[in-house]
Amino acid sequence: MKKENRTRKHRQRKDLIGEHVWGDTGQIILLLSFMTVWILDSFIFNWSTFPAQYVSNYIRIPLGAILLIISGYLAKNGLHIIFGEVRDKPTVVRKGVFSVVRHPIYLASILVYLAMIVFSLSLLSIAMWLVIIIFYHLISRYEERLLLTELGADYRDYMKQVPMWIPRIKPK
Repeated sequence: MKKENRTRKHRQRKDLIGEHVWGDTGQIILLLSFMTVWILDSFIFNWSTFPAQYVSNYIRIPLGAILLIISGYLAKNGLHIIFGEVRDKPTVVRKGVFSVVRHPIYLASILVYLAMIVFSLSLLSIAMWLVIIIFYHLISRYEERLLLTELGADYRDYMKQVPMWIPRIKPK
């Protein structure tokens, strides 16, 4: 199935509430920007990668790999729950990774960037990563306003029970 057809089908689904109009475009622009900065700094110019000399590859590589594994788990499961299951009407999704954080797919993206930073310890990449976090936070807040408008008290209760980004260590 062509990507265009899949995208069109998602837009026609009545159980999906919506996303920020700049969400996809912003993610692509930030990905390209981050990768440009990360590659130039980490592999060509080494402008700000001096911290890497103080942290062994034996620490950086496993830590980065763990972040990538967690990211893959969050993204795969979150995407499957949202796009792999069709519901009769819009409803609050509280199962799987959505019972741990409210935005597991966006968190997965943030963790991929963090893994890249851990591999190279590029300070310039950290600056880009902070911009990316702000972007994801803003589009998440926008999407939460849509969900609150559509789902009301049920989503408000979900917001009280499940943290936005950082899972709770102790259950409530």
